[in-house]
Amino acid sequence: MLRGLATVSFYASDVKAARRWYEELLGIEAYYAVPTAEEPAYVEFRFGDFQCELGIIDAKYATHQVGPTAAGAIVNWHVDDLEGTLARLLELGATLNEGIVERGNNTGFRTASVVDPFGNLIGIMNNPHYLQILAELKA
Repeated sequence: MLRGLATVSFYASDVKAARRWYEELLGIEAYYAVPTAEEPAYVEFRFGDFQCELGIIDAKYATHQVGPTAAGAIVNWHVDDLEGTLARLLELGATLNEGIVERGNNTGFRTASVVDPFGNLIGIMNNPHYLQILAELKA
């Protein structure tokens, strides 16, 4: 059975440029790179409440076509400030895929998504369920 998000893998034809972009967005450096930090084919970040992993893989290793149009599943990352995070993503050069949408009947679930400069879809979300689980774990 599925137990939780372990690693999200994105693809980029320029892994070094993607690493720089995500370092700027996340405010941290990638902690892992292979085969070398200077010429990476893969870099990885760990961040957030549960230290989720985001890997950037050289597009030449993709098992599917990677091109100039957005592709992939939309993984929604919980954020506390949906408007501010969306603005920051756009400021860093992402393009809007879907603006802010209220989900449900005024339940507090709201989403938006962008396309990073490398063609990957990034979802962001206000998710009350995420906050409830986090509070329960901290209690």
